[in-house]
Amino acid sequence: MKIVILDRCTVTNGDVDLSPIEKLGEVEYFDILTKDEIIENLKGKDAVVCNKAIIDREIMEKTGVKFVGLFATGYNNIDTAAAKELGVTVCNVPGYSTDSVTQITFSLLLELAGNTSKYFTSVANGDWVKAKQFSYFSFPIGEIAGKTLGIFGLGAIGMAVAKVGLAFGMRVISYTRTKKQVEGVEMVSLEELFKQSDFLSFHCPLTPETTRLVNEETLSLMKPTAFIVNTSRGGVIDEPALAKALNDGKIAGAGLDVMTIEPMAADCPLRNAKNCIITPHIAWASLEARTRLIGKVCENIDAFKKGNPINRV
Repeated sequence: MKIVILDRCTVTNGDVDLSPIEKLGEVEYFDILTKDEIIENLKGKDAVVCNKAIIDREIMEKTGVKFVGLFATGYNNIDTAAAKELGVTVCNVPGYSTDSVTQITFSLLLELAGNTSKYFTSVANGDWVKAKQFSYFSFPIGEIAGKTLGIFGLGAIGMAVAKVGLAFGMRVISYTRTKKQVEGVEMVSLEELFKQSDFLSFHCPLTPETTRLVNEETLSLMKPTAFIVNTSRGGVIDEPALAKALNDGKIAGAGLDVMTIEPMAADCPLRNAKNCIITPHIAWASLEARTRLIGKVCENIDAFKKGNPINRV
């Protein structure tokens, strides 16, 4: 089996071993390629595995590739309709990053609540050495116990975030498309989710229904003391609307791991927005999560080779 790995640099910088894939066939590795380069390197190959590279109808038709694997759960970069029509198997990797995303979600949330990095910078700059008293409170420190954590999307990651929120003593509310009964979690309408949340965290795929879900109208429902956390997909947020809300003090802050355009555009309105913490789409990327990812990709390829695909989308 001839396998092409695209986007290698998005999965490992040398810290994660990709060699298990080589036990499944003849493997060629590439980093970021143009569309023409992808077509050229996929000709005569059986399978391709990618992270964010776009695999569209033209690529499938011109190369004849029969398997498209993903180093990801999301698959909006793959033309799945064309794949179905052309008999191409597409397999994603669900569940590998739940713990990693949950951890980064709370890393962002706790930074918004406690401003720890600002105190670290202050001490590094010598402010504590110069202080006359043993402690100072230059930046707000808020407790999350007793606060309301709103969760949009109650899949595996949303459920894990809810569990941690409850452990912190938070009141947890949620809105989810599929109605569920979860102990300790109160189900509310979408409007009430925005109105009641002190911290509103998004854990959903990007669909026509979730695109720009955070917009001028929904932001107007939120408390001026509320924070938004997004570790799902950047397109969930109308970025100009959120930037305006932050700069005008309509909400208190945001912690974002994803942007609509990635890498971040130089003119992204959130880049210098007030009290907006941004990380470069790393919530999924713990060493442990990426190691699990490679193992599950191998399982997907092996199952396809045996004629019994798993995790097919």
